[in-house]
This record gives sequence, structure tokens and C-alpha cells, in this order.
Amino acid sequence: MTRLVFGAADLVGVLRLPSGAGPWPGVVLTGPFTGVKEQVVGLYAERLAAEGFVTLAFDHRGFGESGGRRGHEDVQGKLADLRDAFTVLAERADVSGVSVVGVCLGGGYAVRAAASDPRVAAVVGIAGAYNSPAHIVSGMGVANYRAALAGFLDRYDELLPAVAPDGGEAAMPGDEPYTYYGTSRSASPHWNPHVTHGSLHSLMTFDALSAADLLGDTPLLVVHGRADAYCSPELAEALHARSPGPKEILWVDAKEHIDLYDVEPHVTTAVTATAAFLHRVRTA
Repeated sequence: MTRLVFGAADLVGVLRLPSGAGPWPGVVLTGPFTGVKEQVVGLYAERLAAEGFVTLAFDHRGFGESGGRRGHEDVQGKLADLRDAFTVLAERADVSGVSVVGVCLGGGYAVRAAASDPRVAAVVGIAGAYNSPAHIVSGMGVANYRAALAGFLDRYDELLPAVAPDGGEAAMPGDEPYTYYGTSRSASPHWNPHVTHGSLHSLMTFDALSAADLLGDTPLLVVHGRADAYCSPELAEALHARSPGPKEILWVDAKEHIDLYDVEPHVTTAVTATAAFLHRVRTA
């Protein structure tokens, strides 16, 4: 493993090389809301390196060891981070072709990044959050949606807990997120337990689903749990349906969203499918 500092926001990442002789295909990873490189993306980066990929897992701006405003979800900033991370791998002599793999919220960012960057060889979303303001409005009504946005703007700079036990107020409410982030499962000295209310405004206005229409012939793999209370299987299916290029979808019999973070055999299923897909499209 090699520690890297790169990009305009002083991003901190970990580069992993596979065994053997290159050049190898490259993978940039982006992960869950509030996630850092020692958590989900670190696990997937390690596993994909063992499958023959140069991997780069990094902390987005505002999170972990990277620069930027602490605990603030910056959509355009995170997309810029992905461009910088992609460039780091693309400019290496031992890398041939770079794909983007996103887990949870990172799935939505991966699709958005691939839609706006023709250099991306392929995109994979694992338990992806394919956010759609239109979908949110269809469920809660436009008046309630706009009222929620107004509330987040009123408290934009205030911090709230990322997770909380026993139904407490949190950016990621409920027992399931706390089971991961509030326990040793996610242990990292660089994880921040607070985010801004403005981050919730960013999430509710982030449109990943419509980016599917812009992927062109970029190959897409969707890996998603059949049961997922936090990242809609319906939106995963819609993303796959809307993507115009080569595409595959794999449904995993996970019981919870966070099963695809670190629970076996689900992680192995996702890694195996991702590696096979990326190797296959590389040689197609």
C-alpha cells in the first residue's frame, strides 16, 4: 500500500497494486455518505487488488484525512475529487484503463462521474444510492419536499450526529446505520461522527438517476440487495433500465443494506461479480 496526497483539495488516498507484472486495469472507489478509506472502500479496494486491479481508495473532501470543510457533503466537490483520483490512476504507466466503483452513495457518484467523463472505462454500483429528487417528490409531495429543503437551509452550517442509537436525531437515522457506524465494525480514527444540515440539502437535491441516460456506451454493472431499506432497489432497477449501453444487474439475497458493506458471503459475491465484469469488458 502507498499513501498518496493529490488534487486541489489535498485528498488523502491509499494506492494498492496487485501481484505480478503490469500493466493492470485501474479502479477508483467512492463510498458511503460520511465514509472514509479505512471502511467500506478500503475493504473493496483490498479485495479488488487481489483480483488484479490497481485500486485507489481515498477520503473525499471534508471527510477523513482530506482537506475541505469538515463534515460537509459537497456534490460538485466530490465529483471533482473523482476526476482528480481518476487522473492519478490514468497517468500511471502501469495502469491500462480506469473504471469507477461506488458503494452506497458512492454508487450514485460513480454514475454521475462516468456520465460526465468519457475516460471512464466502466462503472459499477454496489448497493448504490441512485438519488432522484423527482422520486422523493413522488413519495412526499412537492410542498413537503420544499419545506424540508428550507429547513436544511435554515440550519445549513449546524452539525448533527451522523448516526444515533435508539431513534435519536441523525443524518442517517435508524438502528441499521448505527449498527455499522456506531460500533467497532466501522472503526477508523479518521471517521467524523457529525455532518452539517447542509449535507442533507445536498443529498435531497442530488440527482444520480438521470445520469444513467448520459452514460452512452459506458458498460454498467449494478449489484444490489433484494431487500434494502436505505438505497431503493426500485431505483437500482430504474438505473439499469435507463442506461443505454452494455449493462448487467445482479440481485443479492442480502437482508440489510449494510450487509454489502462487510458481511459474507455478500461482499465476496459483489467483488467476484465486479472483477469478472471489469475484466470482461476490458477485453471485449
